[in-house]
Amino acid sequence: MKAKNNFSPLSLATWIFSGAIVLLGSRAVAENSVLRSIFSCQAQGLGGLVPTIKVWYEQGTNLSFIPAGEKIRKVWLNDPSQVTLDFDGPMCMQFGPESGADCKNSAANVIQLRRIPKLNLPGVRSTDNTLLTVITEAQGQSKLYTFKVLYEDTPPEYHTLAIFADPGGGGASCARVSN
Repeated sequence: MKAKNNFSPLSLATWIFSGAIVLLGSRAVAENSVLRSIFSCQAQGLGGLVPTIKVWYEQGTNLSFIPAGEKIRKVWLNDPSQVTLDFDGPMCMQFGPESGADCKNSAANVIQLRRIPKLNLPGVRSTDNTLLTVITEAQGQSKLYTFKVLYEDTPPEYHTLAIFADPGGGGASCARVSN
């Protein structure tokens, strides 16, 4: 008894078309990722590169230390003329009527950066990007993070940059880059 061959040019075309849709669809999902993530040692620049975070007009960009289990203790932005900052919990204020608050009681884990039209602030030089500095704490250990903030006019690529604890608890996952 001879097996019947069900192959036809139409079924081959269907398989090729289906494969193309899957490949193109998965590429589009990867390019439009809603979450970007890096390890803590990479975010601290221990690999020799300053990490970047992008901000767009269309949406805010979250910088989350939740996966690393770290609390944000202090934040500053070198050029605040194009970005606003908000937090998911109380933050230490070092100016205004609440200045002098206990910074050890800051309880935020997420910073939300939002791009705004450029303000003319006296004494602030116009720049194409700025530096965001963040001091965090976990288990009594402080960490210093610096991020180059890039202003984007393109459609948003992601909405959250998540910082994860280093695998194995150390900085071994970050290769140092020599200059």
